Amino acid sequence: MIPKDPVMLLSYINTQLRDHFENLEELCKSLSIDDKMLIEKMESISYEYDNNTNQFR
Repeated sequence: MIPKDPVMLLSYINTQLRDHFENLEELCKSLSIDDKMLIEKMESISYEYDNNTNQFR
């Protein structure tokens, strides 16, 4: 289960990306998360996914 709070979710997702996944698509598939929903949630707190660093910034 992933955190519902956007700030907690940001921390969780970035940690997962750093430690376990090569990209956002892989993470979303593995955790059965809708990538568009995740991106929108992160944008709501002014974060965008950066392919180069594999994290939301």
